[in-house]
Amino acid sequence: MIKAGIIGATGYAGGELVRILSGHPDVEIVWYGSRSYIDQKYADVYRNMFRIVDAACMDDNMEELAEEADVIFTATPQGFCASVISEEILSKTKIVDLSADFRIKDVKTYEKWYGIEHKSPQFIEEAVYGLCEVNREDVKSARLVANPGCYTTCSILTAYPLSKEGLIDMNTLIVDAKSGTSGAGRGAKVPNLFCEVNENMKAYGVTTHRHTPEIEEQLSYASGEPVMINFTPHLVPMNRGILATEYASLKEKVTAEEVMAIYQKYYGNEYFIRLLGAGACPETKWVEGSNFVDIGFQIDERTNRIVMMGAIDNLVKGAAGQAVQNMNLMFGLPEQEGLKLVPLFP
Repeated sequence: MIKAGIIGATGYAGGELVRILSGHPDVEIVWYGSRSYIDQKYADVYRNMFRIVDAACMDDNMEELAEEADVIFTATPQGFCASVISEEILSKTKIVDLSADFRIKDVKTYEKWYGIEHKSPQFIEEAVYGLCEVNREDVKSARLVANPGCYTTCSILTAYPLSKEGLIDMNTLIVDAKSGTSGAGRGAKVPNLFCEVNENMKAYGVTTHRHTPEIEEQLSYASGEPVMINFTPHLVPMNRGILATEYASLKEKVTAEEVMAIYQKYYGNEYFIRLLGAGACPETKWVEGSNFVDIGFQIDERTNRIVMMGAIDNLVKGAAGQAVQNMNLMFGLPEQEGLKLVPLFP
């Protein structure tokens, strides 16, 4: 059995890690880390875990945890993992970091967008960007994986094949995305109160959202050219889900069949990516609670542009599910192990 420790186990992503790993046949959770609830029963924090998890919450002592766990998941705010990671810890255990600390390869870019000093830049080059469908082979041999962000996972995977094949003009790419409120975390914030969110929809982080450089960097690798995008996220009154609608000019006239063939080339054998085809619009309700990515597209012949659409559950494929997918690869397990989660409906 793989012994897993979770730091940040009482946040939304951490709670989702507990839910998924509790049903994983090859994993035993040995550490429920939560600085806010030390010594409190985990099931008292999340009552859905009553009679499933009997353990109490512990602190975030990474050095002690590294002695007990084969893998550590850090579902923590930006800056935590970078501030505690060390060569000694990495020599004893593997780490899947759900924060942005090791996602962006340029330290100055990270510090500019996140507004904090990076405490462990020596590990950035080693860290593998854990988008499994793109970096699968590198993840297998990694000891430190940077789990991608939720908006970025959806945005990158939706545009990746057409970016890789040079079908779209990357200078024209616009990403318009909507997310449920769980994407903002479990901390109490006035903008996320029920009366603030219910019966409302709003853009936020316009031109400044911190996932922008992550999307740009990964699509730059895919396209082989510098990429600068407009990325606008929106908050919608639902618990879970992300829908990304992406627009770009086509470099040449193509048919829907040709576009579909490109998507099939890259994703035809991917278990977690479901290609809906031309004219089909993904919906967040059909991926809720699952690790699936639903992708569709529509060619606008009038403007010679293409509209690409992707939907994910931000807490599963956008966070905890992808982290477990990375763990499976790191330990040589079947990639879908513990993740064959049927989407919830209604």
